Amino acid sequence: MRLIRLLIAIACLAVGAVIGALNRQLVSIDLGFTHLPTNLGVALIVALLLGVILGGLAISASIVMPLRRRLARAERDAAAGTTAPGAGI
Repeated sequence: MRLIRLLIAIACLAVGAVIGALNRQLVSIDLGFTHLPTNLGVALIVALLLGVILGGLAISASIVMPLRRRLARAERDAAAGTTAPGAGI
């Protein structure tokens, strides 16, 4: 499993390096209050990374955290010897 993760990480780094190398045109990103001069490859990689991070946070907040709360409640009920309403149905 570690080897697969390492190979995937190396492949992602290689793809990022290729994208950065092939897109060297200068661009200016306007944030409303400032301009950020950068090259297109860096802008693409940063946009992709921000999308992955924000998507992961959205999934975590909407799915993972409620499931963890439900699991903690079920473990607490099991330790107390009670069952959740409707669990026997």
